[in-house]
Amino acid sequence: MTQDTQEQKHINPPQHQDRQPGLESEMDPRPLALNAEPGSLRLSGEVSLISGGDSGIGRAVALAFAKEGAHVVIVYLDEHDDAEETAAMVRALGRECLCVAGDIGDPKFCADAVRQTLERFGRLDVLVNNAAEQHPRESLAEITSDQLERTFRTNVFGMFFLTQAALPHLEEGARIINTASVTAYRGSPKLLDYAATKGAVVAFTRSLSQQLLPRGIRVNGVAPGPVWTPLIPSTFTAKEVAEFGGHAPMQRAGQPVEIAPAYVFLASADASFMAGQMLHPNGGEIING
Repeated sequence: MTQDTQEQKHINPPQHQDRQPGLESEMDPRPLALNAEPGSLRLSGEVSLISGGDSGIGRAVALAFAKEGAHVVIVYLDEHDDAEETAAMVRALGRECLCVAGDIGDPKFCADAVRQTLERFGRLDVLVNNAAEQHPRESLAEITSDQLERTFRTNVFGMFFLTQAALPHLEEGARIINTASVTAYRGSPKLLDYAATKGAVVAFTRSLSQQLLPRGIRVNGVAPGPVWTPLIPSTFTAKEVAEFGGHAPMQRAGQPVEIAPAYVFLASADASFMAGQMLHPNGGEIING
């Protein structure tokens, strides 16, 4: 990130994608996922599995982990080109990358993703539950039972299923990091079901942390504010995209590369005294709770 980029106010060209998940390759400008800062090998030789790792925050975390010495497994739905681009970037950093496509709302797929991870690398050290979807609606009455089930299946059930699949293979010292959202703390009038799922992520993180501390496994989370990812143009109108991030105290959306260091910190030994906590890279919004 350059200083100019960090200080840039919200100026997003109006745009919209008709499919979700969105594609990073179709965004203008492309999100910033990698900077020139060298890593310090805090995760050297470790293996991380990141859901939603093909693009957005997941891509930035994959690259940040790779710079810290970790091999990466990317779990994603069907954004094959984005996933392969991320994998090529991970490999260019000198680490191995495995891409696994499928729906984390299916427990059988989650078990298979973990199985492939173990077959390829023989271990799993860091699990990042990051994949999510959202579907804005003007009123509660517009949220259909199908939408409600779909949003919870991806954002909450998928987190449960992937963690359940990974847990038998996580040894003492392993870490789990869950992606929540600022909406879990301040709400969102047009994202009722999404905000509810992110509140569930916070409660799950705190509760699982208490359950797993006796095993020496740390569970924490990150609750980002507005971030320029494919989720934005794939769920909001072109006008809303152009204004996205403008209401944050910093008057702009964050870049994925600005969020990834929170995950690196929680995955590293630097956070050895952190468990059951949420970090809040959100552009300056003050959070209570």
